[in-house]
Amino acid sequence: MMQRPSFYALALWGLLITLMFLVLMHGALSEGPMRLQLFRESLVRPLGLSDLALFTEARYTRHPSMADFHSAFQDHPTSLDHFPTGSLIAPPNHLLHREVRP
Repeated sequence: MMQRPSFYALALWGLLITLMFLVLMHGALSEGPMRLQLFRESLVRPLGLSDLALFTEARYTRHPSMADFHSAFQDHPTSLDHFPTGSLIAPPNHLLHREVRP
């Protein structure tokens, strides 16, 4: 009995989705991620690393806690940001909660 070609495509999709689910379950249940986390933590303290590098574009988006206040506007004070990741990071807390004095 001859099957339609769509049957084979659907069977392949089902097989691939099942394999993907099994791979994800294996990764979640194995000790590899836990060992990797412990390895990273063991590197942070001795090397004195500050924080996670979030993006790779500009220096003020790579390490927000270490950026100077004017690096986003280094070309002109009212210039637009060149990098799209600059709009993804919120301003520092001291700029958000500033008191307005008359």
